[in-house]
Amino acid sequence: MPPSPFRAPRAGRRRSTAVALAAAATLAAGLLGPGAASADTVPPADDISSDNVTHVTNVPKPEAVSSVNSDLAFTGDYAIGGNYDGFVIYDISEPEQPEIVSEVVCPGGQGDVSVSGDLLYFSVDYARANEDCGAPAVPTSDPNGFEGIRVFDISDKTAPEYVSAVRTDCGSHTNTLVPSKDGESDLLYVSSYSPSSNFPNCQPPHDSISIIEVPHDSPEDAAVVNEPVMFPDGGNHDQDNLLLPTQGCHDITVYAEKDIAAGACMGDGVLMDISDPVNPVVTERIQDPNFAFWHSATFTNNADTVMFTDELGGGGAPTCTEEIGPERGADAIYTIGDGEDGPSMEFASYFKIERHQGDQICVAHNGSLIPVPGRDYFVQSWYQGGISVIDFNDPTDPKEIGYFDMDSRVEDGVQDNDTWSTYYYNGYVFSSDIERGIDVLRLEDPRLRAAEQVHMDEFNPQSQPSYRPGRGHGRD
Repeated sequence: MPPSPFRAPRAGRRRSTAVALAAAATLAAGLLGPGAASADTVPPADDISSDNVTHVTNVPKPEAVSSVNSDLAFTGDYAIGGNYDGFVIYDISEPEQPEIVSEVVCPGGQGDVSVSGDLLYFSVDYARANEDCGAPAVPTSDPNGFEGIRVFDISDKTAPEYVSAVRTDCGSHTNTLVPSKDGESDLLYVSSYSPSSNFPNCQPPHDSISIIEVPHDSPEDAAVVNEPVMFPDGGNHDQDNLLLPTQGCHDITVYAEKDIAAGACMGDGVLMDISDPVNPVVTERIQDPNFAFWHSATFTNNADTVMFTDELGGGGAPTCTEEIGPERGADAIYTIGDGEDGPSMEFASYFKIERHQGDQICVAHNGSLIPVPGRDYFVQSWYQGGISVIDFNDPTDPKEIGYFDMDSRVEDGVQDNDTWSTYYYNGYVFSSDIERGIDVLRLEDPRLRAAEQVHMDEFNPQSQPSYRPGRGHGRD
């Protein structure tokens, strides 16, 4: 069993978000051109939020977190916030007064988290000398370096315990929880990319994902059970704006109740049949010349539509400008129909915030459905572009109906937002902000009120639940 994580501040800071590659700067320069990003210096809004969005509170990052906040997962009255140094557990039983319960320092980046009952899964995407929480960083060329998934027992939220670690090829940029059919274990779809010819277990083209099985009764026995190839023909290598060719997936969203998944795989967007979750099968692939980096995906509740995001510039470029336009660094909405060989996707529209951000870092990033039964609403992070509330009931004509954009250019003295992920959970919106910590918002819009009647016992945004009023979701 690995040693318990220590709790001590770590020096150093990583600004990079989802891509963290030097190529991002080159891409941004090529897209923007000299001086293009400075055309818009102040967003058109004259306030930091729309009238139907109320900022309730902010919980600053604890001192032990010296690096970047990343993703969120939820279980019962708790939110777990991943970061490049480890994770933080928040008590959100009183959402307007969250409290930090514990801080686990166990560096390794990316800090993507999923939760299943008393188990927490944590993505490690920066090589460490070994599996220990205190292990120093090593080059990816070190064949003994550890990257992959760490497993924690969080039955005692005040004192999580490090249970086991599973090495995966190319590490784990993100992980997606998939419940097993028998309910005796969890499956994790581990996405990673950036193959290195110097790293023996990460050779190009790295066109597969890793699937880990974690037995509930013996999580110390977690192991890789399959490494299915997603792109036997090599994937998309031809887009002019592509940050990297298709070599793995950035993120996968599963809708287990309907046996489908959507993969955002760098140069390709895919649908998968996961009726046999250990052996997912790609059933549909799409490419888009306006998409530079297929980043994430979300289904509607009835699974007749899927929204993909494009992280143009890798989270390091100002793309919410008039010059870049409304079709790049945006969301793309596809309707799902019945094709000859299974579900097929048809393009419906793009969505991008019209609140131009000038030289601030801004591009489509992580979000979730607002669970209004029978309707399609979405809340989403845009880095320094803030949080957007989107109506896409008409997939051909999506609209922003609310926003939160903490901006010192609008209101003197405030700390600018830089939000990585924003999710709706049991009546409130929670935003994991790279710098500010956790922001809590309340939506005060009649169109969204029905969402308050949907209660979830557990929520991993990349493991979509179905919902209807009064119905809980998750492990009972």
